[in-house]
Amino acid sequence: MSKVTVIGAGNVGSTVANVLAHRDFLNEIVVLDIKEGTAEGKSLDTWQQAPIDSYSTRVVGCTNDYSKTADSDVVVITSGLPRKPGMSRDDLISVNAGIVKTVTEQVIKYSPKAIIIVVSNPLDVMTYCAYLTAKVDSHRVFGMAGILDTARYRAFLATELNCSPKDIQAILMGGHGDTMVPLPRYTTVSGIPVTELISEEKLNAIVQRTKVGGGEIVNLLGTSAWYAPGAAAAQMVEAIIKNENRIFPVCALLNGEYGLHNIYLGVPVKLGKNGIEQIIELQLNNDEKALLDASATAVKEVMEVLDKMNASAS
Repeated sequence: MSKVTVIGAGNVGSTVANVLAHRDFLNEIVVLDIKEGTAEGKSLDTWQQAPIDSYSTRVVGCTNDYSKTADSDVVVITSGLPRKPGMSRDDLISVNAGIVKTVTEQVIKYSPKAIIIVVSNPLDVMTYCAYLTAKVDSHRVFGMAGILDTARYRAFLATELNCSPKDIQAILMGGHGDTMVPLPRYTTVSGIPVTELISEEKLNAIVQRTKVGGGEIVNLLGTSAWYAPGAAAAQMVEAIIKNENRIFPVCALLNGEYGLHNIYLGVPVKLGKNGIEQIIELQLNNDEKALLDASATAVKEVMEVLDKMNASAS
């Protein structure tokens, strides 16, 4: 029996559940939300889609009843508030850290062996918050960012090259935001280095667009993206439950890798049944390492905001 819980039935959470249901490899998906009826309604809608799209995964929703999530193999946390006008970054961290902490405590209470994937923003620091709260090995608590950022990068390249995105492989590292580090040297199209197919100027423009990819969608929609983030989290769940040992960029705790310590940052890892099976250390050149270090500095500043909040609360 395989069971996955999604916390938060907003656009991202409901997409995670819907994509996973369509993959048809789970016995049960539980969707939980604090808003009365939301998780139940979206789950019922997805279950009623099952006869049409031919899947048998049971999808059930509940309002704030964590007992329904008991014995989940993987839990995806999408809950949290979006940043509102006039809200500082520290305000957002304070509010969402409170939510993620409460959620993680309940998750661990009912599913002490679960692997936790964090999608809540600000991503790097919310993953750190879940790790501090869960008090389990860091290979079981990590964040979804790199798959989404890499997908955006690959999609933009596919548009520019007029080729299938299926053929584009890429690695992207660092924090989830403006300081992310796309790595053109590790980007290929059916094994061909991308630098042989596109000018440096166009590649740089695509890298820049990728860095603000989330903001571009917010400007168009007035809210954050959900189809690609939801599918990205679902892909991570599938790699874990099926023990696929897939290599993805995820937000992982580093303790010495890349010369960095006690920081959650996007790096390539191998994902399997135990969560992070291995952190992969690439041989970065000086320029790439400098970009990664700059990204780490920016992420560390945000993590320290949370540390100070925790210290003053204790």
